Amino acid sequence: MNTELKRADIGLIQRILPHRYPFLLVDKVVEIDGTQSALGIKNVTMNEPHFQGHFPGNPIMPGVTIIEAMAQTAAVMVGVALEVVDRDLKVYFMAIDKCKFRRMVVPGDVLQMRLTTIRGRPGGKVWRFAGVATVDGDMAAEAEFTAMMDMPSE
Repeated sequence: MNTELKRADIGLIQRILPHRYPFLLVDKVVEIDGTQSALGIKNVTMNEPHFQGHFPGNPIMPGVTIIEAMAQTAAVMVGVALEVVDRDLKVYFMAIDKCKFRRMVVPGDVLQMRLTTIRGRPGGKVWRFAGVATVDGDMAAEAEFTAMMDMPSE
């Protein structure tokens, strides 16, 4: 049994996700355990465009972008596990549930996003994930979400 965790750098992430600046919100995925779990990293910097208006003089990463970063981490996990690279994978939110925000995320923070699959299987279109985002071990956000994976045809 192969227990080696896979990884995805920014180059591989861009070969899986269609997102680009300013909406690519995951810098790397350092642990990918098949379609079961993943750990994504987002380095939060002051240059991000949402900080101009959220909030001037008190920059805070919007909660919706934290949830989007978790979803992108889940999509990379599935893309790596199912070898959907360079194949135009599209992922669409269907539901966001049990969403809670616990800590502000600010420039300089390193956001870690731990994702686990609740439901989903290779070949399936609808997947459900649980995510927890932390900074320095403190929970910043948590949510469950359902997504439709529009898998490219062979």
